[in-house]
Amino acid sequence: MEQKDIENLRQDYAAASLSEKDVDANPVRQFDKWFNEAINAKVYEPNAMTLATATPDGRPSARVVLLKGFSDDGFKFYTNYLSRKGRELAKNPNAALVFLWGDMERQIRIEGTIEKLDKWYSEKYFHSRPKKSQIGAVASPQSQEIDGREQLEARMQELEAQYADSEVPKPAHWGGYILKPRMIEFWQGRRSRLHDRIVYKKTDNKNWKIVRLAP
Repeated sequence: MEQKDIENLRQDYAAASLSEKDVDANPVRQFDKWFNEAINAKVYEPNAMTLATATPDGRPSARVVLLKGFSDDGFKFYTNYLSRKGRELAKNPNAALVFLWGDMERQIRIEGTIEKLDKWYSEKYFHSRPKKSQIGAVASPQSQEIDGREQLEARMQELEAQYADSEVPKPAHWGGYILKPRMIEFWQGRRSRLHDRIVYKKTDNKNWKIVRLAP
């Protein structure tokens, strides 16, 4: 395989800047501002985020999931509780999120603890999804080894026939999580690698300390 000149792949960022005096005192309101700017800039799937989890002995894993809501309480997403991430979160509820909006030269990092959402929220969201997505969640034994795609497609067809004229029940092993942040970092690319990094650190249940980190 031909080796590309990876060492010389680089960009010099100059789209914007980020200052302590410009950010909101509340990091969730600052996230909301940047998130809406990403939507207005037509960033592809601005709610796509990397979710990092780890086993109790510190072995990490990461994957991209979709943000499905946020508030001062935290950041919400939904998944299969029996998946690898679900199993890891059951034993180690510490996790991290990363949003990368490359065209805007922005990144957001969030660290905190994760809890399951109330069943009511999971039921409501599950039934708001397209019916085929609901069936897909039932059909897929997420993160488990399977013999081939044919197994999934056969199960999908079986369930589509079963629920052709009825509601798909939410599986007990599927639902939502909320990450309650203790640290949120806003990164804005700048020239010569002197990037802006503004970090919010939670000091108690309501208050945040704002600091700047060296890039």
